[in-house]
Amino acid sequence: MIGAAHGKLVYGRRINVLARHLAELLPRDTSVLDVGSGDGLLARKVMDLRPDLRIRGVDVLPRAESHIPVDMFDGRTLPFTDREFDVVMMVDVLHHASDQRRLLREMVRVSKRTVVIKDHIVRGALAWRTLVFMDWVGNARYGVALPYAYWTKAQWDTAYADVGLRVSESREHLGLYPWPASLVFERGLHFMAKLERNAA
Repeated sequence: MIGAAHGKLVYGRRINVLARHLAELLPRDTSVLDVGSGDGLLARKVMDLRPDLRIRGVDVLPRAESHIPVDMFDGRTLPFTDREFDVVMMVDVLHHASDQRRLLREMVRVSKRTVVIKDHIVRGALAWRTLVFMDWVGNARYGVALPYAYWTKAQWDTAYADVGLRVSESREHLGLYPWPASLVFERGLHFMAKLERNAA
């Protein structure tokens, strides 16, 4: 029942809001790999707003239907050559990975210059418990792995440095939830960052 309510009241708004942010952040006339693309609906919405983009997906769970071409992978190694895409993006996926740092390195490896990430930050009282609840409601019924492995801002910053990324733009007020749900489920727990590869 909770999952059905989430799908009806939250999912559609979330997709549209995220598509708008991504459309504003992604560089023009680029090839984009969407890691953990699911059914590709978000990518399709982004391309509707930005026809100059060419987005391809990759995921660990096959879907009966998809809005974009999607390749399967093992969740650890992306099946693409070095710097094959101009941009690699990932939306609410890294905290599901069994080896987060490895997957982040893989994103950097297959990107020519830019990585865009939307994910969570553990910040403030009851942050971790709130994120667990959101994750469970949104994903448990689909069989998605739920390690609940969220990072603090300091952990994100360390990970970026380790894989050779620097933040060029960051957004923490995304407007994913309507009031009053935003008072519980926003509060600095979400971010979207545009990152660039450091010079070799």
